[in-house]
Amino acid sequence: MRIPKAWVPLLAKKIVDNIISKELIKPAISIKKLLLETEELILNELTIEDRLNEEVRELLKIHASEIEQGRLDYRRLFELTKQKLARERNLVL
Repeated sequence: MRIPKAWVPLLAKKIVDNIISKELIKPAISIKKLLLETEELILNELTIEDRLNEEVRELLKIHASEIEQGRLDYRRLFELTKQKLARERNLVL
């Protein structure tokens, strides 16, 4: 995650306050619940790349012996695998 986790509640509050003050939405749920759901949404979006990196590491662990035998560049293979998965899943990183 590229920004500190502690910033997420502040970002959520700023976003929610901004869209409510501009009357872009009329909340059907409590502001507290809206803030919590916004925080969760932001956190999920910010951790997509972290989860993808972990998945790529696990995939490459399965093929570690082949990578070592073929003397393949792990970092290059990691990046190529990550790009391929992101493209297949339409992820914006």
